[in-house]
Amino acid sequence: MIKTTLLFFATALAEIVGCYLPWLWLKRGHTPLLLIPAVLSLMLFVWLLTLHPAASGRVYAAYGGVYVCAALVWLRVVDGEKLTVWDWTGAGVALCGMLVVVAGWGRS
Repeated sequence: MIKTTLLFFATALAEIVGCYLPWLWLKRGHTPLLLIPAVLSLMLFVWLLTLHPAASGRVYAAYGGVYVCAALVWLRVVDGEKLTVWDWTGAGVALCGMLVVVAGWGRS
């Protein structure tokens, strides 16, 4: 389960970077050349999703929980926003949901 969770966090990072770089271009006036690494990052994101050993719907459901946590870490580290108790609670609930879904993989 640790390997799967780490793979989910790598997947989330690739997706966030792939979406953040165009945001910098569109909202902050950075160079459109950021679209090149953005596309590469999103390609990595899609490839990483294929490495999970479960049906795609279960992978996406579990990934959603990790994405919530990763996005909040991004909010703190990159955007410099302080996380609230609501942020931490939501992240914990989302991560627990991911663990429940992953624990059930292969137990049909």
